[in-house]
Amino acid sequence: MSGYEQRYEQLREIIAEVLEIEPEELTDTGDFAEEYDADSLRAIEIVARIDKQFKVEIPQSELPELRNLKTTYDAVARHAGWQE
Repeated sequence: MSGYEQRYEQLREIIAEVLEIEPEELTDTGDFAEEYDADSLRAIEIVARIDKQFKVEIPQSELPELRNLKTTYDAVARHAGWQE
């Protein structure tokens, strides 16, 4: 498993835990609010856990962009400086 895949799956597990679903239920493009009933508090919790796990700070202003696993991964990668 590549570093990318490892981080992607770690992120999937973190988000699934906050959303109280199984990791395999979380699709790459499933909208957190529409498909998994996430509210703004859950979004904040997701970001807090990401900050802690990956030692990266995602600005609160970007919260609206973090709508699914893929866009969230892209934001984390950008702020963490991960080179794929």
